[in-house]
Amino acid sequence: MRTSSLLLPLLSLLLGCTPDPGVETGIVWDCVIPTGEEPDFSDRVGCWDDFGALASLPLDASIPGASSVKTVIDRSDGDSLYFQNSERYPIHWNFAWANLSGDGLPLVPDLGQFNTTEYYSPSRRFLLGAVTFYEEPDVWAYEIAPYDTADADMITAAYRLIRDNAYFGSELYFHPSSESVEARVPNLGSDVKIITTDELFAGITFQPLNLGCSMGTIGFYESDGVENVSSREIVVLDAVPNDISVVSGIITATWQTPLSHINVLSQNRGTPNMALRDAWDQEELRALEGKWAELCVEAMDWRVREVTQEEADAWWDEFKPDPLDVSAMDLSVTDLRDDAEILDLDTYNLDDAITAAVPAFGGKATHYGGMAIIGDAVPHPPAFVVPVYYYNQHMEQAGLYPVAEKMLADPDFLADAATRRTMLEELQQAIKDAPIDPDFYAMLSAKLEADYPDTRMRFRSSTNAEDLNGFNGAGLYDSESAELGDSSDPVDQAVKNVWSSLWSYRAYEEREYYSIPHTDIGMALLCHHSFTDEEANGVAITANIYDTTGMEPAFYINVQAGEDSVVQPDAGVTSDVFLYYYDMPGQPVVYLAHSSLIPEGETVLSSAQTYALGTALSAIHSQFYEVYGGDGFYGMDVEFKFDDDWDDDPDDEPQLWVKQARPYPGWGG
Repeated sequence: MRTSSLLLPLLSLLLGCTPDPGVETGIVWDCVIPTGEEPDFSDRVGCWDDFGALASLPLDASIPGASSVKTVIDRSDGDSLYFQNSERYPIHWNFAWANLSGDGLPLVPDLGQFNTTEYYSPSRRFLLGAVTFYEEPDVWAYEIAPYDTADADMITAAYRLIRDNAYFGSELYFHPSSESVEARVPNLGSDVKIITTDELFAGITFQPLNLGCSMGTIGFYESDGVENVSSREIVVLDAVPNDISVVSGIITATWQTPLSHINVLSQNRGTPNMALRDAWDQEELRALEGKWAELCVEAMDWRVREVTQEEADAWWDEFKPDPLDVSAMDLSVTDLRDDAEILDLDTYNLDDAITAAVPAFGGKATHYGGMAIIGDAVPHPPAFVVPVYYYNQHMEQAGLYPVAEKMLADPDFLADAATRRTMLEELQQAIKDAPIDPDFYAMLSAKLEADYPDTRMRFRSSTNAEDLNGFNGAGLYDSESAELGDSSDPVDQAVKNVWSSLWSYRAYEEREYYSIPHTDIGMALLCHHSFTDEEANGVAITANIYDTTGMEPAFYINVQAGEDSVVQPDAGVTSDVFLYYYDMPGQPVVYLAHSSLIPEGETVLSSAQTYALGTALSAIHSQFYEVYGGDGFYGMDVEFKFDDDWDDDPDDEPQLWVKQARPYPGWGG
């Protein structure tokens, strides 16, 4: 097992040695920080132990296995160089305020003025940056903030000064951290060595997606053969599956996107999830196949060890989640409700209005209602909701509740996954086969004819156990498209198909994991026009998922050309993944990956489209902050499309349409 880079300084002290990460130079360097000391700063880094005494995890953890030391160059004091203690002083201002203010030096202003001046002013006092060691690719990189406007001369001067005062100087690269910084690369000094983000990622084999520990048996599965995995298994997969039911942990041999269904579900469950490029043939994992083990995924590393079944049973008894309290169906609402009227904000504040609406309209439709009232900043398809009343009516009229209750009590159903899957499929088919209530269908048809004539519609699941704070339910239920008068896709069958997905195997397993009473859950329908040929689609988080400190605010965006899925991509297909620093001057963009479906050098979204998306994400973030902001990590999970032809206007440019906003579960661990 690899050792975390942050542990190397400690190991070197214990072993009486000074490990060198491979830097070869003709200069003999000596440590300058006495063993065991951790000063506020040093003007030189003479050995690996010096670096370790000053290093911390970088604020941006998008590339794992990294440790970082922030640097400050004081131009008002003869270009004095400081490698700051980055654990003690996590941001540059902390250090400058404590060490470089007064006593013959100019006073350091408050944080707001400091940030405005020192990142954006051409007459700034300080040159601010960081030196990061990336363990797996064995790279030393000097970096500046992605929104820093330092010109090429400033960057070159800082690079040279750091290079000449560090033992790793001959191996130091400059890593442009955003497109705006990258634009200055051609003007840097010829001696400044460059490494791109793509080149850094090429050397990474481990990707932590959801942090934490769990116990289970290790099982190896191909991604298309996970139908009957057990909740007590830690699964090793050759590729990212489209879906998976509850498991104790996930390791994939191919890279994942943080917004994939399996990762969002892992975050919701609090179970570890990671990618490891050689997982399928990894000797330590293969040696534990079929055995009980503990898997721990950490931000910098992972570990696995064999345990006994008794240990696993005890762990399971302690850490199985408490039963989740979900409000039962509200059957008092029988009208088809337009999106802007879903929330009763005359009676309640936004938080209480959401709580009151979910039992009747489900989580997805309720949050859509909260989004629909924001205004022009968030363009969204006009929509209405069929409340849960009509799902319940269908189940009662078809006599299917007694069938479901008998199934749920069947010992064979409870004991065997294959039997459980078969019986659930039989119940789903019964829901699809039962006739729909004629009065309800007449009301639905009238609504569609009046407000959505000649429109292909999308009927989307919205249950009272979906898109909730604490239970995401991503990918558990189905959506269907249909149009009145189209015999190939009849509306009544689409409605019943969505209703039946409440009893899918994956949905049952997820609810069972949280001890949610299955017959308390009902299915509302969020209905709007269907996107049939969009130019781009994607998902975004209104927060920087790689920065749990909140010191590097950005939007995380994952977008793909056309209709190809970003959360369930085909093997080998990648999408554009980037951080958008919307609230920073210049609004820099940091690309972490690029789409494999468009020409190299191009991006899925234009600058104007990215700005429109950022404006919507900012408005959504603000709208729901009072409900979900709290004191910890907060972000909204947003689904969007860019489309130009849903209203049949051939002159339209691809326009942003936001389809969903729900609370994001955040990093587990």
